[in-house]
Amino acid sequence: MLLPDWAVLNAAIDWLAHGLWDLHWWQIVLYTLFTTHITIAAVTIFLHRTQAHRAMDLGPIPSHFFRFWLWLGTGMVTKEWVAIHRKHHAKCETEDDPHSPQTRGIDTVLWRGSELYRAEAKNQETLAKFGHGVPNDWIERNLYTRYSWQGVGLTLLIDLALFGAIGAAVWAVQMLWIPITAAGIINGIGHYWGYRNFEAPDASTNISPWGVIIGGEELHNNHHTYPTSAKFSVKKYEFDIGWVYITLMQRIGWAKVKKVPPKLRLGEIKPVADEKTLEALIAHRYEVMAGYAREMRRACKDEIAVLKEKGADLSPLKSAKRWLHRDDDRVPASARPKLAQARAEHPVLDQMVTMREELRQMWLNTSHSREQLAADLQAWCHRAEESGIEALQRFSLKLRSAHA
Repeated sequence: MLLPDWAVLNAAIDWLAHGLWDLHWWQIVLYTLFTTHITIAAVTIFLHRTQAHRAMDLGPIPSHFFRFWLWLGTGMVTKEWVAIHRKHHAKCETEDDPHSPQTRGIDTVLWRGSELYRAEAKNQETLAKFGHGVPNDWIERNLYTRYSWQGVGLTLLIDLALFGAIGAAVWAVQMLWIPITAAGIINGIGHYWGYRNFEAPDASTNISPWGVIIGGEELHNNHHTYPTSAKFSVKKYEFDIGWVYITLMQRIGWAKVKKVPPKLRLGEIKPVADEKTLEALIAHRYEVMAGYAREMRRACKDEIAVLKEKGADLSPLKSAKRWLHRDDDRVPASARPKLAQARAEHPVLDQMVTMREELRQMWLNTSHSREQLAADLQAWCHRAEESGIEALQRFSLKLRSAHA
């Protein structure tokens, strides 16, 4: 029996207003956040940690689920994403980096990151050189790659069916989530602003110590320091929710972790630094230098306390203290005069900066033999312990207790 025209119209209006799911607004918000979080998990676990860096293996169930979900939620092709990200690491902060705020400007990467991604995805040389080893089965070739945009179109139809007209807004948020968080925030802010645990050879930063919203990708400096690690958190106060999911999948046999961040082992203090100490220094250089940075900050704090007692001007040292533990090529030109002034006025800090660079040369100097480098390290430790500088003495003793 056909419904009267008014009944059909009312039914259409009711569907537009509520869809198949007659949910409260807050339930729709929760649904949107839930689905976008799954998308984030798929990007960080499948595309990033598994495919791009081979830090772990995923079983067929989560792998196929993540591929299908990414097809629905992003339309991104695995080979394109992986190739672009690998090129980012290989060419980081250079003109060939597909999305570096250091070369392209923070505004460009933050607001037009998805445009940079699409442009690089068309570069066949990038795909050929950096896109190897990704899934290339029938469904990848004939559905996910061939019909990449149809997945997000299907998601739009599903959202409209479930929620009516408001489903279009749900779909818009789902589609914008990765361009904003990954292409914009991680590639932009993650190389421009934040804190650094390690002096990685680029401008990467940790945006937040609690990696929840972007699946742990907030810990970007940690990742660039140890790119092949499946775990992004390093410090006790850091949290990587992506690692939580990986741990749970590993327990039920859906994942196998290959590598996590290395950890420096400390034992008894050796009489002198030897070749094993040198091995530990080179293997754990980022962690060792992070320890040196802590000692330098402590020494700087002591110097500031002395200046306060004397009623002296604190501004030069306060302006320079954030750069004292940085590699010379990472210090901006605008900060160099203040840094030079602080070093000239504080011999303790000047010596610590000088000896930091000497220590860094231990793994950069390729012209010296292993025996010569071990002798250089012994001499360095001797000078540190005879310097009369407590921070240097403390660091040297710790270094002599390190094991590879």
